[in-house]
Amino acid sequence: MTRAPAGGRTPPPTPGPAPGTAAPAWRGLLEEGRRDGRLRHVEVLPERAGERADWPAWADPEVVAALERGTGGRPWRHQVLAAEAVHAGRSTVLAAGTASGKSLAFQLPLLTELRRPAGDGSGRGATALYLAPTKALAADQDARLRALGLDRPLTSTYDGDTPPELRRWVRRNASLVLTNVDMLHRSVLPGHEHWAPFLRRLRFVVVDECHTYRGVFGSHAAAVLRRLRRLADRYGAEPVFVLASATVAEPATTARRLTGVEVHAVTEDTSARPPVSVALWEPPRRRAPAGGTAEPGGERAEGGEQRTATAETADLLAGLVARGVRTLAFVRSRAGAESVAAGARRRLLEDAPHLATAVLAYRGGYLPEERRELEEGLRSGRVLGMASTRALELGVDVAGLDAVLIAGWPGTRASFRQQLGRAGRRGRPALGVFVPRDDPLDTYLVHHPEALFGVDVEATVLDPSNAYVLAPHLAAAAQELPLSEADLELFGPAARDVLDLLVARGLLRRRARGWFRTRPERASDLTDLRGAGGTVRVVESGTGRVLGTVEASAADSAVHAGAVHVHQGRSYVVDELDLTGGVALVHAETPEHTTHARSRSEVRVLAVDESAAHGPLTVCRGVVEATSRVTGFLRRRAGTGQVLGEEPLDLPERRLRTRAVWWSLRDEVAEDAVGGVRARLPGALHAAEHAAIGLLPLLATCDRWDLGGLSTALHPDTGLPTVFVHDAVPGGAGFSDRGHQRLREWLGATRDAVDACRCAAGCPACVQSPKCGNGNEPLDKAGAVAVLGAVVAALDAGGAPAS
Repeated sequence: MTRAPAGGRTPPPTPGPAPGTAAPAWRGLLEEGRRDGRLRHVEVLPERAGERADWPAWADPEVVAALERGTGGRPWRHQVLAAEAVHAGRSTVLAAGTASGKSLAFQLPLLTELRRPAGDGSGRGATALYLAPTKALAADQDARLRALGLDRPLTSTYDGDTPPELRRWVRRNASLVLTNVDMLHRSVLPGHEHWAPFLRRLRFVVVDECHTYRGVFGSHAAAVLRRLRRLADRYGAEPVFVLASATVAEPATTARRLTGVEVHAVTEDTSARPPVSVALWEPPRRRAPAGGTAEPGGERAEGGEQRTATAETADLLAGLVARGVRTLAFVRSRAGAESVAAGARRRLLEDAPHLATAVLAYRGGYLPEERRELEEGLRSGRVLGMASTRALELGVDVAGLDAVLIAGWPGTRASFRQQLGRAGRRGRPALGVFVPRDDPLDTYLVHHPEALFGVDVEATVLDPSNAYVLAPHLAAAAQELPLSEADLELFGPAARDVLDLLVARGLLRRRARGWFRTRPERASDLTDLRGAGGTVRVVESGTGRVLGTVEASAADSAVHAGAVHVHQGRSYVVDELDLTGGVALVHAETPEHTTHARSRSEVRVLAVDESAAHGPLTVCRGVVEATSRVTGFLRRRAGTGQVLGEEPLDLPERRLRTRAVWWSLRDEVAEDAVGGVRARLPGALHAAEHAAIGLLPLLATCDRWDLGGLSTALHPDTGLPTVFVHDAVPGGAGFSDRGHQRLREWLGATRDAVDACRCAAGCPACVQSPKCGNGNEPLDKAGAVAVLGAVVAALDAGGAPAS
């Protein structure tokens, strides 16, 4: 691995091409970035030759012939190792890089087994389920299977778009059903009687991209898979689980937590890979003159506003397309993807107008036929540049790309590497470019490449014993088939207490033969696997047109009365928010201001699971109740941020029982850190809280929007200056616990990031938060560095708490 210097020094020249080969067309872009100071670091991921193996003797010759057409010869050795384990009946997880051929590893044993006729003469032999985290991935996998040209087994997707008449055909005829855990939860398991012939023959369950099952969603998925295992057992089947991911840490442990069975891990990647140059690319800063608008050119100006990642990525995309480089740009939001594509087209109209139509956007919300056309355009080269949301991150085959741009940190190293893996699939040297947003974590990473390269991806955090998750699934399981004492081991040690609670609430009844559902409504409707807690529709008042949806949990702050709501580049103002009806009525308007909700929050400690003293510092983790209420909103002038006024709101209080990590400093130490001026303490703690929330995703598989927090100079439960960081989901998702386990590393990185930021008094790259309910007031950047320094010093003196 070739590493260029970090910390803002000019990187050395990118390694040249091998003798006798042409330089990649994208090399000139890096040279430009080096000259104007945007290029902060280049990491070269080395080429790998690959290692082949022979096809297994047990494999169906027709399956081998079909797969051979795609591989061009023999399989990679890791594919054979995984296929052999699955064929032998061992539940297996394959952890190998993007484009390493993981699909073949499970297709070979599955198709071989599923092609064997049934012993009872019924025609359909063994069956299998393929579970994908997205409908697009399941559809893509189905297309790949059909492209093999085999006459059997019969395969079909089964999702929310499948019409009723086709669903009946799938249940009766398909041997391989491609679906998702949502459909298992809402359709297959509640209607298991209709699926009895399929479940009786269930031989395999494939869980693709298993690293995506994290947090609350992962905990829900774990419960659904246990319900599936329970029903399969009642029908006499014990399926082999096959899991795959390019970016999963501790694969055997993660797979066991998700499925509840012991899993064999195949972790060596023996596929060939071209060299990939990964550039960390920092947009310039614009100097803001006194009393004026920011001007370009003050690249590293103190307090300058950083150019947006979307604008910078649009220019990079246009520059690469103009060079004939097939490029995919990943952008965090749908609106951002459209903006990047539009910006790249505008620049190309000036520099290379014949290429402007070769840049398109790809995101959710398009019709399936539109998505397929876009994917084919990217594969064929008709589309040279594409700006996409994460919709193209997982599994959808878009081979042949020369470069990938990543606009803003995608949330985890797993996603980062998954997106980078889209480049270099033709065997030619490839380019990856990370363009940071003006955000604490993004800024930290672009200046600390050691946090990106040469380190493992984050552990996949999920908790199958989370009572908030387990309760509705136990109710659903009891409705599917009465629960017995023998079933409790399957759902874990927390199951009995949760069942007692469900009985006390009248949702279940205990009888001699077990626990029975007492109510007629579908228990599977009690929970939303994706953890959204429902949605609020955004509806245009005059036309009744549904513009889109927002999560119900965010509606108070996003679509309250008077809020400015932007949809596909158009502005709307909210007339009314009806939380009971789940609708926000809006009208089209282009005001000269933006709106920012203000809220009041409190955190109450309910239970302390662990507490450790480090001299003047006390660190705890446990259960808390967070309450919040949106109390009003600020109107700020668009462009300058000048506050034009504040409006009050009367909205209900929200309560959240969850998990948290918190630390408290003795009064005298906290005051000394801020120069003995106690009035500075609230701003210092508040800034430290924001920065800590921004940096925790470095260590846990989460986004800052998965977290909440509170800071106070005197908390009633501790009696001391205290900072809380909590999971933003009921029952917790393990994120704050991960922070507690690696507290010294987390807070040390937080202190370093804030201290290294070039701004004078705090900015979005260090201590300002886009989700602050107090309008980022008060904030004391220097005080935060000092307080965090005191915390880290105490941890170093006393030793970090044990995990």
